[in-house]
Amino acid sequence: MRAAARQQPGSRNVSETTRHAQEIYVSGLRNQHAVEKQAVQLLERQVGRLENYPEMEARLREHIGESEQQAKRIEQLLEAFGSTNSTLKDMGLQFMGNMAALAHAPAPDEVVKNTFANFAFEHFEIASYRSLLVLAETVGHQDGLGLLRQSLQEEEAMARWIDEHLRPTTLRYLERSASGQTAGR
Repeated sequence: MRAAARQQPGSRNVSETTRHAQEIYVSGLRNQHAVEKQAVQLLERQVGRLENYPEMEARLREHIGESEQQAKRIEQLLEAFGSTNSTLKDMGLQFMGNMAALAHAPAPDEVVKNTFANFAFEHFEIASYRSLLVLAETVGHQDGLGLLRQSLQEEEAMARWIDEHLRPTTLRYLERSASGQTAGR
């Protein structure tokens, strides 16, 4: 039996704990890369259907660019550990992003439902980046902290923008719907 296996829980040596934390960190980076790819797919599906909401279309296009940069930052972080993104995870979540976007398309209140989903998704990403920051600190990946903080700030800004525009989006939808215009997109 290995010496480490005989130790009591919580008494792992530092290098084993750090190695374990590093594995979790790299896995989390790979997962977040897939989430960013999913975000791009989800938002790209939505922007083509926002002709009645030009401010939202412009902000989503901007955030697509941010999400693409966030994926590139994560690739940089993974390279530092001799790892790469998971093509399988990326493809799976991209597919799910496409399906999620298509699920709301036939709904008359598509834009409102997408706004709700985007708000929730941004908060998921915020939580993910906060967790990755804890892991980066734990493993001492100083180079990762700045890149992860930048991505976190972009996600927080997007969540704030959605929050600030939920009321006007809902009111515009209501106005268009009441006047018999195409309201959902």
